[in-house]
Amino acid sequence: MADPGTAVNNGLMGEIRLAEVTETVIDAPTMERLVEDDRAGAIVSFSGNVRDHDHGRSVETLTYEGHPSAEAVLAEVAKEIEGRFDLIALAVSHRVGPIPIGEAALVAAVATAHRGEAFAACQALVDLVKERLPVWKHQVFSDGTDEWVNCA
Repeated sequence: MADPGTAVNNGLMGEIRLAEVTETVIDAPTMERLVEDDRAGAIVSFSGNVRDHDHGRSVETLTYEGHPSAEAVLAEVAKEIEGRFDLIALAVSHRVGPIPIGEAALVAAVATAHRGEAFAACQALVDLVKERLPVWKHQVFSDGTDEWVNCA
């Protein structure tokens, strides 16, 4: 498998089929269908779901707030990943607003000719979104405390 930090696009023109910040429900099967292609030997997806705990504390509610530039930043991240890997297609979506426990906050899917490239590209995409997306997470815990975290 290629190292996500050093992979180089070898000429295959990938297509960014979706790069959005949304208030609507997102899921991995939908994103996988967006990147389906007869040329693809591998489709890899990631679903980052809201869990009911964080660092040993019970989470009651979670809300993501995005900066107005968040969708443009997400498009830039998708374009960067498209240039680093031999992608056939890519789709990525991050949800904002209140998100119930168990639902996805971030879903990414990539299609490539081979599995190693697909795994590396999907991991790099998720890592870069988490690093760059201007989104803040507000968690309310069962003990009544809350916290804001700058993370996608």
